[in-house]
Amino acid sequence: MPTLSSNPYSSPEAVFNQKNFLLSELQSFGVQLTNESGAPSRIGGAGPTDHKAMNVLGTTIMVPVHTHSSAVSPFRVGKVDNDGRVALTYEGERIATITYPAQPKFYDYSTSDGVPYWKIATLHSKDVLATTILQTCIRYGNKKTKCQFCAIGESLRAGRTIAHKRPKQLAEVALAAQRYDGVKNVVMTTGTPVTDDRGAAVLAESAKAIKDATGLPIQAQCEPPADFSWFQKLKDAGVDSLGMHLEAWDEAVRAEIMPGKAEVPLSYYKKAFKASVAVFGRGQVSTYLLAGLGDSAETLITASRELIDLGVYPFVVPFVPVTGTQLENHPAPSAEFMRGVLGPIGRMLEDAGMTSDTVKAGCAKCGACSSLSSFEKSKSSNCNVA
Repeated sequence: MPTLSSNPYSSPEAVFNQKNFLLSELQSFGVQLTNESGAPSRIGGAGPTDHKAMNVLGTTIMVPVHTHSSAVSPFRVGKVDNDGRVALTYEGERIATITYPAQPKFYDYSTSDGVPYWKIATLHSKDVLATTILQTCIRYGNKKTKCQFCAIGESLRAGRTIAHKRPKQLAEVALAAQRYDGVKNVVMTTGTPVTDDRGAAVLAESAKAIKDATGLPIQAQCEPPADFSWFQKLKDAGVDSLGMHLEAWDEAVRAEIMPGKAEVPLSYYKKAFKASVAVFGRGQVSTYLLAGLGDSAETLITASRELIDLGVYPFVVPFVPVTGTQLENHPAPSAEFMRGVLGPIGRMLEDAGMTSDTVKAGCAKCGACSSLSSFEKSKSSNCNVA
């Protein structure tokens, strides 16, 4: 469990002045959730899961609520009052007022072929529509190849989704989410298929259908394809931003935590990053780095500097152990560790002009799974403190 930092929450002003501090603490410790309200949280399955979206001091973040750490967290939230507000307490003392994004209206509908919309795509954060096109992966069924943090197959096994979302279904759901819930952009990921396009083909056909129906900005996420011409095909289909996720930088960490995926070496990712940035532009290609898997703080900072030089946004996210995975008991990184990493990276992104608000779509644009965007620069916002 993370080590508790000294209490900075002596007054509402102190809470606001320590916003970055508070956000990193919440994502490290999690929050004891004593009453479910707003958009529903999920336990297990494909991520982000075991989290709940919370609007904290003007920023929407995903906070762990179903993890071992959150069960004993010093932070707690209770019932929603008549104004839709919730008291956030620290060791029993109220420190701030938060709200939850509302239950999405589009969840009430089903596709023309009878599939509930929430099985096709889900609301992430407050205004992002997210979907996994293929809910299967060539690596998942074998412990020798699967990523130890992944639970992509558990959502399917639990009946919370379907194996393959079709372009027509996705377009229908995206249009409803845009119309009824004001969704601003779409994130599409996929399990890796056996084909050497690594899922780019299904992402391209899905992106075209969604773009034609809604015009929404779209991020696609997949492993680097064997043929880099897929980058232009994805862009031509309507993809605005691309994610190719490393998860870890150190090759030894990658080999231990994601043995199958690590067979694609870091050197190949770098070639793919260079080729994709040439198509999508600087800052429109990103990669996840999961802090807490084994990379040192120095490694994460050095890796981020190299990625930024390539024009790639390093979306550094605190690792959250997901129920039902091999790493469900793996500790989350401490808040001190995260601040020590995110502070320098935020400054590098600002200096490079590659802040999250310049990204067109996707996880870096949303920013809810990490407090990185709050370290990029000082942003004024209206917030509600205790």
